[in-house]
Amino acid sequence: MTIETGERGVHVPARADDRQAFLDDFARMSTFGATAAGGVDREAATDADAAQRKWLAAWLTERGFQVRFDRIGNMFGLLELVPGAPFVLAGSHMDSQPRGGRFDGAYGVLAAAHAFDRLRRLYTDPSCPTRPAYNLAVVNWFNEEGSRFTPSMQGSGVFTGKLDLADALATADVAGVTVQDALGAHSMLGDDVFPLDDAGRFRDDRVAAYAEIHIEQGRELDKAGVTIGVVPSTWGANKYEIGVVGWQGHTGATAITDRQDALYGAARIVVALRELAETYGDELHTSCGQLTVYPNSPVVVPREVHMHLDLRSSSDDILAAADRDLTRMFAEIEIAADVRIEKRFAHTWKGHDYPAGGVALAEAVIGDLGFRSMRVRTRAGHDSTNMKDLVPTVMLFIPSVDGVSHAENEYTADDDMLDGVTVLTEALARMVEGALSASASPASAPPGSASPGSD
Repeated sequence: MTIETGERGVHVPARADDRQAFLDDFARMSTFGATAAGGVDREAATDADAAQRKWLAAWLTERGFQVRFDRIGNMFGLLELVPGAPFVLAGSHMDSQPRGGRFDGAYGVLAAAHAFDRLRRLYTDPSCPTRPAYNLAVVNWFNEEGSRFTPSMQGSGVFTGKLDLADALATADVAGVTVQDALGAHSMLGDDVFPLDDAGRFRDDRVAAYAEIHIEQGRELDKAGVTIGVVPSTWGANKYEIGVVGWQGHTGATAITDRQDALYGAARIVVALRELAETYGDELHTSCGQLTVYPNSPVVVPREVHMHLDLRSSSDDILAAADRDLTRMFAEIEIAADVRIEKRFAHTWKGHDYPAGGVALAEAVIGDLGFRSMRVRTRAGHDSTNMKDLVPTVMLFIPSVDGVSHAENEYTADDDMLDGVTVLTEALARMVEGALSASASPASAPPGSASPGSD
């Protein structure tokens, strides 16, 4: 391996076969849960999710990493280069939405695995002129998507103490299968990979920093023709679990004026949410999803509907105002549809900055490598949203063609994926050598300060 040093630090070049090896591994990873339309369907703790985790475990083990699962099913590939030293974590998630895209999350896990494998080769080379200050840990977070089990970002939420472990393990999917049972069925329940503090989160003296690279899931990089996005901050989000309660009746015999149709009430909520977004313009995104209708019979007026809503905004003030509007709208719908609406927070986080030191390091690396970059605020939640509040964190984006995500036609070009691995590898080299240990601090939001509800 050729190793170059200088004022800009260690440069970690790829071997001639590294780029093709990454593409081959990405193609193999994409076969797990593959759909006919080119996407993947591997929700958390399903057979497809377990199969790709088994594949990744073998890949890591072959390269000298120790694979372990923690108590919420987060998967770690650990490589100790400096006995007793803390770890730099890097990764994302490999679970997907139903009929989702093959890049979302999974790219970031494989990119971290390849980046750390390059660093393993670097630091075990006798000619390497520098030494790591920290150890290496690839992480595949459990249930980031939140499609099978709610809320989203569940694995990193428990890891950071923002979600209660017992509550998370007891969460059930629509079929009644709990997280604990699903993980146990696939031997993906472990122990405390990292020691916990009194608040139930990892001890930050064992984790030095965190890095994540992800497809943008938006159009900004694609429109600008820019290779790498640096994430300086995140939108805030409120996610709700809603119950619309009416009264069961006969679709033919029950007069319209006598009906307490829960589905009618739910339909009015869907329309009202879209109208709320239009009122605030581009500063508020709203959505409804996962409607479950009871009894879901073609000849019965529905008695109950369970649904999930979310509000997202770049402004915490707008988010609070929209929540007040939502409460008012629900009161109006209850009268108009003669139903009762039950609302509770499922998951919420404020909009906050990422640590300034991580942003500066990422931009320095990108400039040194000769790539173009721009700052892109994330509207989507990522596991780094949880990690940034506790340790120095770097969050990077690569382009999503036309901004498509959570869909089978999600696409990112090979060259963009490979360039992202190059940038991540160099950023991690500097992080592992201690670049953020003195200059960066976690974001200003105190751990666990978020919300009524779980996060």
